[in-house]
Amino acid sequence: MRCITPLFAPRLGENVLIFDFNPKFKHPLKSMSTQNDKPKLKDQFSALRNLPAFFRLIWETNPWLAGINMVLRLIKAGVPLATLYLGKLIVDEIIHLINSKGQDLSHLWALLGAELAVVLFSDLLNRGINLSESLLGDLVSNRTSVEIMNHAAKLDLFQFENPDFYDKLERARRQTTSRTVLMSQVLTQFQDVITIFFLGAGLIAFNPWLILLLFLAVIPSFIGESYFNQKVYSTTLGWTPERRELDYLRYIGASDETAKEIKIFGLAGFIIERFRDLSHRYFLANRKISIQRSAWGFLLAGLGTAAYYGAYVAVALQTVKGLITIGSLTFLTGSFQRMHGLLEGIMTRFSRIAESALYLKDMFDFFQIKPEIFSKPSSIPFPTEVKEGYVFENVGFRYPGQERWALRNLNFTLKAGEKLALVGENGAGKTTLVKLLARLYEPTEGRILVDGVDLRDYKLDTLRQNIGIIFQDYLRFQFKASENIAVGNIEELNNQILIENSAEKSLADTVIEQLPERYEQMLGRRFKNGVDLSGGQWQKIALARAYLREAQLLILDEPTSALDARAEHEVFERFAELITGKSAVLISHRFSTVRMADRILVIENGEMIELGSHEELLQQEGKYAELFQLQARGYH
Repeated sequence: MRCITPLFAPRLGENVLIFDFNPKFKHPLKSMSTQNDKPKLKDQFSALRNLPAFFRLIWETNPWLAGINMVLRLIKAGVPLATLYLGKLIVDEIIHLINSKGQDLSHLWALLGAELAVVLFSDLLNRGINLSESLLGDLVSNRTSVEIMNHAAKLDLFQFENPDFYDKLERARRQTTSRTVLMSQVLTQFQDVITIFFLGAGLIAFNPWLILLLFLAVIPSFIGESYFNQKVYSTTLGWTPERRELDYLRYIGASDETAKEIKIFGLAGFIIERFRDLSHRYFLANRKISIQRSAWGFLLAGLGTAAYYGAYVAVALQTVKGLITIGSLTFLTGSFQRMHGLLEGIMTRFSRIAESALYLKDMFDFFQIKPEIFSKPSSIPFPTEVKEGYVFENVGFRYPGQERWALRNLNFTLKAGEKLALVGENGAGKTTLVKLLARLYEPTEGRILVDGVDLRDYKLDTLRQNIGIIFQDYLRFQFKASENIAVGNIEELNNQILIENSAEKSLADTVIEQLPERYEQMLGRRFKNGVDLSGGQWQKIALARAYLREAQLLILDEPTSALDARAEHEVFERFAELITGKSAVLISHRFSTVRMADRILVIENGEMIELGSHEELLQQEGKYAELFQLQARGYH
């Protein structure tokens, strides 16, 4: 199937990977992941190069919030040292008062008041940091979502038909929310490093060797976290296609768009069992890593704990010998404990940041995908009035990675103002041909001329503005009725008169007049008070889009397949009357409709085999005549 998927929930009929269901069968896509695909430790470090670009994105999103967050964190970094030092002074003052039996408590009250003020100030800083970070995170998430949709809109249709592209799109799409976590991690890292600098200065003043012991205690844990973060990323990367399938199964298993087929064909058990099998295998892959990570994490963290208590014993002995005060003991042990926790957090977080940066690379890699179909700098505007027509010169097209030609050796002219019908069996290449006309695809060989100029030499936006296309797999937007029509030319969204005229031309007005809220009626069942339509009613709505677009070339790719023969004939009669002077391409399997065209082009296996009017082709007694007679016999 070839279908553009929206950035949100998948649709029934979207391009997905389906696999044979067998609990004993190893998932076919797992064989695609090789050892070479797994990121090494050096890849994690190299992925950190994505952080500057990420923080440029954050800063550009809202410089004020980003700046406020950083200033607040800088101030917050000094709070632990101030708290610990005040604690030392308080303990020493209490012991002094006990030993001297002093009665003047003013200094003690001042120290306690200062500590209370620092605690309250710390809470205020935390709330300010969380508020600014939450707001900034939402803005960054919204911006990246918009940029992903914007970039996806610029890419080529054939790219959406590539599973590898879908994997990149999926990984990029998942980064829009999780990147706010990365932002928090990096900013917290920045804050903790400054805190360690402050605490380390105080620790060195008393016992410099404790710093060395501290770093030796956290290195094993850091190495372990880095190793397992790499394994988690490798698993996530390798299972991207399967996770897309899980999302698809989860969607079709509980969706208004699929409920009828699921119930009628009794597919619930099949879909649930497939989901259960695939999700369980994904669970098993993650469980193995999680168990290993927990076991090794316990052992490596134990080394850090032993180092901490070794330092604690050493400092305690110094206190007993009278080398340092009890206040200094509390300061040193508190500083060591806090620094140990901070260093362990920094090391662990560094590994997670490196892991997240690998995922961040996926997002930036997606933005690096460039369209191959674009306007050249020397492009010229599409003519305001096509005079000669559209000329196919030895046009051939082959899908990327395919050996078979979808179209080959096409040589014909679609004259200005001519109605051309395309006839051929399913898979003959009719839809591919009209996509070439709209420059959704680029010819693999040959060229298409409009008034003697190669299609590739026209500005892409002006070219597509002059082409109106309604495909057989048109979208049923869960929008209002007026908006569903306006998507044909979204710039006319507020032109109610034009929208109603278009609805009248396509006979969609007869459908809309029956709706409770008429043009303001929400269509589809996804949202509250939505009303669903029959297939034929939806098609009339879709046809109105073509009339809304004042295009020079109108293409109808079997858009009336859900209508009965009489209704389709009426639609095409009106179509022929309403587009006088414009060029049109019609694709239909009903010959009563096809014969209304000026000329008929017959395609077989991607090649043109006949071209002429209905009467001329019947006289030739070729493929067209054969198909016409076959259909005619069906009515006897």
